[in-house]
Amino acid sequence: MDRSSEFDKMRHVASLELMMEWMPSPYESQEINRLTLAHFAISGLAILGALDQIDKDRVINWVLSLRAQPKDKAELEKGEFYGFHGSRSSQFDRHDGKDLVPNGSHLASTYCALAILRIIGYDLSSMDSESIITSMRQLQQHDGSFTPIHLGAETDLRFVYCAAAICFMFNNWTGMDREKAKEYILRCQSYDGGFGLVPGSESHGGGTYCAVAALRLMGFIEADILSKSTLWTTINVPLLLEWCIQRQGVDGGFQGRANKASDTCYAFWVGGVLKILGAYHFLDKNALRRFLLSCESQYGGFQKFPEDATPDLYHSYYGLAALSLLEEPGLVPLCVELGIPSPEII
Repeated sequence: MDRSSEFDKMRHVASLELMMEWMPSPYESQEINRLTLAHFAISGLAILGALDQIDKDRVINWVLSLRAQPKDKAELEKGEFYGFHGSRSSQFDRHDGKDLVPNGSHLASTYCALAILRIIGYDLSSMDSESIITSMRQLQQHDGSFTPIHLGAETDLRFVYCAAAICFMFNNWTGMDREKAKEYILRCQSYDGGFGLVPGSESHGGGTYCAVAALRLMGFIEADILSKSTLWTTINVPLLLEWCIQRQGVDGGFQGRANKASDTCYAFWVGGVLKILGAYHFLDKNALRRFLLSCESQYGGFQKFPEDATPDLYHSYYGLAALSLLEEPGLVPLCVELGIPSPEII
């Protein structure tokens, strides 16, 4: 079989099924991110149209068990974030000397939890979202950015995106000041058209996706904006488009930054931006598909680079997501802005 031209769907299904039950020892260091790893595996199976391979009730109960809950309304007002923990271990009571360390629920883990629940058909409107939305609002900083935990941490476009996705999935925008978030995003657009993760930083494929997808979720840019006659007053679209197109290399893959090697995941991060803008037809789809299949592992899943020896869950998911954007036969289409398979189609 010529693996440069054929996509082995069932090999990926088998690989992700195995990951759902047993993970290789190198993932031990990622135990704190167990919910994120589950998101990649479950969402990958969803793209492959294989959700019937998982016990949905078991997954729902496990995800909901990772939620942080305030004891009462007074506790909710103390400034902690009440989202989802990344794993069981982060739910343990921890002490720093004599003081109890508050809960460690995380904005990215909360996005992953809601994404999983949405994908497998759980009705998010049945969830009491008040504690999540109310406490998330306290994570927004004066400049419009978000910190992922209430104890203080890095602030960048990743967490602005997570906040926007959470509000969108709950259909409740009281959890953030959209105008302030928009202004922060606009300050992250670089001179070359891409977006850095923070204002003044180098343009980055992941940061650019977070910026454009968040603006779309928040309603500040239209879908397929290139086909509209409206003026581009929110972001510099022509410069952004040029930066994205320049990220496709001679090998067909996409790089995340200038002068970097092509990497499987950026086929989604940068390709997703082009899809949102209505500019996906500008890339060389055949060359991109050849690059992605050159990163397909014999064990199932995708490697970061063609020459890597083994796949990983992160690149496996975004490799499948990129092939879905390419409309690979047998794969479920994506809700590009949320970065997950479309539940309406699933």
